[in-house]
Amino acid sequence: MVSREGRPGDTAWNFAMHRLFRTKPVDHLLAGSARPEHRLRRTLGPVQLTGLGIGAIVGAGIFSTVGTAAAGGSQHIGAGPALTISFVLVALACGLTALCYAEFAARVPASGSAYTYAYVSFGELFAWVIGWALLMEYSIGNIYVAFSWSGYFTNLLDAMGLHLPEWLTINYRSAAAAHAANTPGEGLTAWATAPLIGGRRIILDLPAFAINVLITALCYVGVRESRNASNAMVVVKLAIIALVIAVGIAHVDIDHWTPFMPNGFGGVMAGASAVFFAYIGFDAVSTLAEESRDPQRDLPRGMVLSLVVCTAVYIALALVLTGMVPYHQLDVSDPLAEVFALTGVKWMLLLVSIAAVVAMTSVMLVFQLGQPRIWMSMSRDGLLPKPFARIHPRYRTPGFSTIVTGLVVGVPILFTDEAFILDFTSIGTLFAFVLVCGGVLLMPRRERGPSGFHLPYINGRWIVPALLLLAVLLVHLGLPGYFGDLFHPAGRHGDQRIPLLVYWALCAALAVLSFVHRWSLIPVLGLASCCYLLTGMAVSNWKWFGTWLLIGLACYFAYGHRHSRLARRANPV
Repeated sequence: MVSREGRPGDTAWNFAMHRLFRTKPVDHLLAGSARPEHRLRRTLGPVQLTGLGIGAIVGAGIFSTVGTAAAGGSQHIGAGPALTISFVLVALACGLTALCYAEFAARVPASGSAYTYAYVSFGELFAWVIGWALLMEYSIGNIYVAFSWSGYFTNLLDAMGLHLPEWLTINYRSAAAAHAANTPGEGLTAWATAPLIGGRRIILDLPAFAINVLITALCYVGVRESRNASNAMVVVKLAIIALVIAVGIAHVDIDHWTPFMPNGFGGVMAGASAVFFAYIGFDAVSTLAEESRDPQRDLPRGMVLSLVVCTAVYIALALVLTGMVPYHQLDVSDPLAEVFALTGVKWMLLLVSIAAVVAMTSVMLVFQLGQPRIWMSMSRDGLLPKPFARIHPRYRTPGFSTIVTGLVVGVPILFTDEAFILDFTSIGTLFAFVLVCGGVLLMPRRERGPSGFHLPYINGRWIVPALLLLAVLLVHLGLPGYFGDLFHPAGRHGDQRIPLLVYWALCAALAVLSFVHRWSLIPVLGLASCCYLLTGMAVSNWKWFGTWLLIGLACYFAYGHRHSRLARRANPV
């Protein structure tokens, strides 16, 4: 049988599979980005990229989720003072992933981040899936940041004697839930005082919506302006966080660090899942490859350095916070402000609010820069309509994609709430990290070049199986009955039982494949660590994520599959 591509022996099924998993040659990708109508302005060096990375990482996560991670939220299974270990574990997972991102950035210096990397390693279908998942990380993640920004901004206005009515500072869904449950607070007040138009209450989070409009306008104007604004905000927030640490050290009581690990290693891992959101953002630097002066050298530096700086800041901050007050008192939405209120250092409250507002503004700015460039890359490949790749003739930015990103963030702000968005974002980000680490394993090894980043090759043939055996032994000795409970439906693992079984099976497969194919150790460890963090996601998160992927696949087969440039190049008829 002869396929439509004219290769003897190809069945229709083989042709379909070949088209779905066709990889894009790197030279084609770079040639497309070099076309004059697609060319962006190269203005970013290593310092600017590191600043943008810090700007993307230090934000809503450290100003909100750190308290829940220490205290454990409603389940009271938190890390306690061992939150520092949680930060280190997540930093190791993100650091391994950052090295894999850096390897891809050195090989494929083009916009698109994990989407582009998946296209050259896994193929078109996986590229679409990862692009769809990145929509969750950047655009949807910015909805959560906007809500957090609004809360701190409202508190800052109150401290200055300015007060917005409650029906302009909360989203409709939260207010309706408070009314239904008759829960006293901002939501119930907003429902009671909101004006009526046509029998419908007017309730919206105006600050969250307004900051999204301003950030979108700044990203539309240009990356140079966005870079300058982000770097200025990074300096301000790091200076204030340094002051928080310096002032907080004087109020540390080392007795608060005992017990250091109140809920054992399970609490540490629960804390790691909670603080993962605090590390989201370093990969956004990779979307700026085509605006970097030397992407093969500067992108890896920007990602790795920003991760190192932020990890050091997080560990110091965690030690100070858990030393100032008992860890269970940190289970609030604004833990940095709460510790100074409890210790009587009220003059710091204003500075903390300013730092939070600045920090989250810079996060929104970098995320809002990243998502349009992913859509631009997908449009260049024919997977999205042509307007998404359109470059503004004056500002040299993906103008149409930037406006659409603003709408994708702005419209849901009016109808959703932050609790749903937070879980939705983390699982999409981890999924992207898994594919990036896996993509490096599928790419052939290369010799070290004269310049640029080169991922060190460490033969994992014997190391990976040895590490797996060591992990099994340590778990068996430290947690007797752990593996037996995995096969018992009523065991202690609950909803995590199936994900954990899948995880250990994956680790066994990685050990075998590493032995057979001599896989590099760093991407294997990155893959294993990110997959472990995925096991901490609730069943509801997986259900929503699965629904989201099904919607994405429907969009792909309705448009992208038929308009793919790569498919048309191979089969012009």
